[in-house]
Amino acid sequence: MGNGLIIVNTGNGKGKTTAALGLGLRAAGHGMKVLMLQFIKGTWLTGELCAVKRLEPNFKIVQLGQGFVKTLKREQSEEAIENAQISWDYAKQEIFSDLYDTVILDELNNMIDYGLLNVDDVISVLKERPKRLNVILTGRNAHDKIIELADMVTEMQEIKHPYKKGIKAQKGIEF
Repeated sequence: MGNGLIIVNTGNGKGKTTAALGLGLRAAGHGMKVLMLQFIKGTWLTGELCAVKRLEPNFKIVQLGQGFVKTLKREQSEEAIENAQISWDYAKQEIFSDLYDTVILDELNNMIDYGLLNVDDVISVLKERPKRLNVILTGRNAHDKIIELADMVTEMQEIKHPYKKGIKAQKGIEF
């Protein structure tokens, strides 16, 4: 296998996690090992969890988050800060395990943006990862340093969203 890529899906539009799942699905289809670590999404059941269960051991999702967190750095609870550090330590262990071909760090961009993770620590890990490992980072407001380091960056832009018409999140679309 060649050099692993760093891929970033960011922006205010929907589809960042979905695009990462699509790449994970593609990799699993080729017999590659994929791990998705979800940093914010809580322990609620989503369609992707149900679907990926069928693809184990080639594709696995681990929910590390506690659900929604505050978006302002100064308002983070001690629990959120502690969970972020435990989750990041777990992610580093998995990244350096060399067991996977692709690791998806879902909503990691948000974790940096919210002040829960240090961008320089994340960049250090990305630079030191096994060279064959593809890493996909999702979430809004990707840090400029992450964008600079990445091999591929896609920005999802919201043009229209049903929520603005009062339509609530729907099974199979948002979860």
